[in-house]
Amino acid sequence: MSADKKIIIVGAGLCGSLLGLRLVQKGFEVDLYEKRGDLRKEEAIGGRSINLALSARGLWALDLAGIQSEVLSLCIPMRGRMIHPLGADSFLSPYSGREEDYINSVSRGGLNALLLNEADKFDNLRVHFNTKVTEIDLENASIKYLDHNGDPNQDQGIVVIGTDGAGSVVRRSMMAQTTKLLFNYSQDFLRHGYKELSILPAENNTWKIHKEALHIWPRGAYMIIALPNLDGSFTLTMFHPYEGHAGFNTLNTKEKLSSFFQQEYPELLPYIPHYQEEYFENPVGTLGTIKCYPWQAYGKSLIMGDASHAIVPFYGQGMNASFEDVRIFMELLEKNGAQWEKLFKEFQDIRVKDADAIGDLAVDNFYEMRDKVDDVPFMRKRKIEMQLEQKFPDYYSKYSLVSFKEELPYSKAKAQGRAQDEKLLSMCERDDFDSIRLEDFYKEMQLIKL
Repeated sequence: MSADKKIIIVGAGLCGSLLGLRLVQKGFEVDLYEKRGDLRKEEAIGGRSINLALSARGLWALDLAGIQSEVLSLCIPMRGRMIHPLGADSFLSPYSGREEDYINSVSRGGLNALLLNEADKFDNLRVHFNTKVTEIDLENASIKYLDHNGDPNQDQGIVVIGTDGAGSVVRRSMMAQTTKLLFNYSQDFLRHGYKELSILPAENNTWKIHKEALHIWPRGAYMIIALPNLDGSFTLTMFHPYEGHAGFNTLNTKEKLSSFFQQEYPELLPYIPHYQEEYFENPVGTLGTIKCYPWQAYGKSLIMGDASHAIVPFYGQGMNASFEDVRIFMELLEKNGAQWEKLFKEFQDIRVKDADAIGDLAVDNFYEMRDKVDDVPFMRKRKIEMQLEQKFPDYYSKYSLVSFKEELPYSKAKAQGRAQDEKLLSMCERDDFDSIRLEDFYKEMQLIKL
């Protein structure tokens, strides 16, 4: 095949699979290289999934690919956070005051398999599994790789696009030319990691706790969350520090773990009789944010998705942001045609500020979910936000601006949402809070519209 007809994509995860599908739908030739095996044929590795939250931005991109309905069949709606305070009754905190606003729990593997199945329908897309890309020629859009037998090989395209995640080989190739590209890079880790547990389904494959919610057991400096699965199970994720009395490095014996859970998560224990086996079998994952610039090199190479803007999972927007990358990239491609250098530069300049914004918001939401969901002023604020959204359709909370107002760039959602939060919290902490009318809250929100 002539190299001037082919696009090379490195990484066949969610972002790369959707991008490849959209490109072949538009008539391009695509070779997609993936270092892992075909997940549809291999048993999933446990303990690394972190269920995904699919919301409006991601659904928009999937709709343009013509597969939204198929994806929704894999999803469970989550209409709010079910908060489980220690020693107090659980309560549901809706995501929005509008009934039509909710997010969806979806399996990463199930969604990736669906995208790959759709891609298989096109002869002009070829996926190369168990193929490790080892070198990128950024200026000439060529790659070197080890094939599934470990033999060295190479390929040439008109452009190379890296969608190969936080450890991206394409991004590392750009970093190797830091001076030439003036490449800036930062990676910031939380001092927390994550470990996966589970709630097994009931005997008749029903859910043992409330199905349509994201559950949170907030404990100040740490927490557990749970997302529902189609088979009646829940995927639980511990977000704990590495050190200290609740640290993964401290909870290193069954006796310590048992004592800790009895003290901190007693109401959860009846649902997880097998937790010790999972705890000591499953690995601890890291949580970090990656920011970089530029995202393109020489008009021949580009990175997107986690390769260019990996974020922590606490806003449920990592996948949605990557899918939004694909949507915006395809819109620019349709507008400009295959003028790759112009397209790559315009894409990165549009997306960088928004990717940085959602990265910041995701870290903010970690502390909110961990520390504030059962705090009195915060609960007041959430109640007022729900009432505002119910009575005034043009009002969107910060969470709703990000999750349900898909046409609004992340950077604008961040600026507007933070301004609203600051004002609402100050009003919720006032001594005369009970005398403030809902209309007064709304008027104040209108004054700070950006």
